[in-house]
Amino acid sequence: MDTSPLPQNLWPLDPEITYLNHGAFGACPWEVLRYQQKLREEMERSPVAFLARDLEQRLDAARTVLAAFVGADVDDLVFVPNATAGINTVLRSLSFAPSDELLVTNHEYNASRNALDYAASRAGARVVVAKVPFPLTGQEEVIEAVLAKVTPHTKLALLDHVTSQTGLVFPLVELVRELTARGVETLIDGAHAPGMVPLQLESLGATYYTGNCHKWLCAPKSAGFLHVRANRQEQIRPLVISHGANSHRKDRSRFLIEFAWAGTGDPSGYLSVVEAIRYMGSLLQGGWPEIMQRNHALAVAARELLCRQWNIAPPCPEIMLGSLAALPIADGDNADLPKTPLYLDPLQERLFHEHCIEVPIIPWPAPPKRLLRISAQLYNSLPQYERLATAYKVLS
Repeated sequence: MDTSPLPQNLWPLDPEITYLNHGAFGACPWEVLRYQQKLREEMERSPVAFLARDLEQRLDAARTVLAAFVGADVDDLVFVPNATAGINTVLRSLSFAPSDELLVTNHEYNASRNALDYAASRAGARVVVAKVPFPLTGQEEVIEAVLAKVTPHTKLALLDHVTSQTGLVFPLVELVRELTARGVETLIDGAHAPGMVPLQLESLGATYYTGNCHKWLCAPKSAGFLHVRANRQEQIRPLVISHGANSHRKDRSRFLIEFAWAGTGDPSGYLSVVEAIRYMGSLLQGGWPEIMQRNHALAVAARELLCRQWNIAPPCPEIMLGSLAALPIADGDNADLPKTPLYLDPLQERLFHEHCIEVPIIPWPAPPKRLLRISAQLYNSLPQYERLATAYKVLS
């Protein structure tokens, strides 16, 4: 597999920075940003026509393209600003009883875990944590850890598709199948999955699935989606209750009507998902399958390089990697506790300011333990990870 990079100037990324953190907020190519700007200019030329007359049809067209990309029925998919909003939308819509147990793993993204804890606390329900080891030897350890915590009281399981901190691709097909067979509904945090791994949401069968389009799809920021199985859509209401709540329309579901309008905002991110899928898919001859394979191959090769340079054993098999890879590194200082919600480790700051390398250092499972997580996107190349390997040895 050819892992040579595409020109970085296809993205507005600073050419002076070695950017190995696509997994944080993504990066939107110039071509897609120009498409979005044209939409914004059109909206400002005739706001009423754009927002009141034409927007629903435009959103339908964008949802149709996105639904085909993720293997979903278009009527089961709506836009949300991001996966965090999708997680909160589902949890705030559902009702729980004090006897209910809500299952999650210790790898869950902090924001999503906070939303689960909040929902549980309001109902007096109990959050049960399945401890998935890391390092680990295979997918069966994930399955065993999760299923071991299922009881007759387990109502919902919140699971990552691709874990943010540890960069693991969970065996979601097996997990959803086994949990469904046990009567447990599934809420999948797919923040990293669209554009990283192939998706077939219809056949996956998760009750709820939310993902970001601004990360590996390279769409603009504030573009995500929520997929809800048809037999659960009556329960799910948007975070913002607006005009659709008392609509008398019969031509589409209340689910689609309510999520289509949450008040005045900028829908250009949602509408630009179509261009992101088209443009990114045009960059390699093999389209999106080749992008996913190429980024996976580069992530594997980069991890091998770093493991060799730093004398670290690979913490998981290659089959559990997508376009992210996390490695345990030396402990930090116990005084280096998070100072902001978007934690920046002192080592991350030194790599950035002294070596112009942007790469996240993640406190996991808790300080002082730390992971360094690399990303692989089309603008990255193996020499960039060699630069990281050298800089880390200089600073450690």
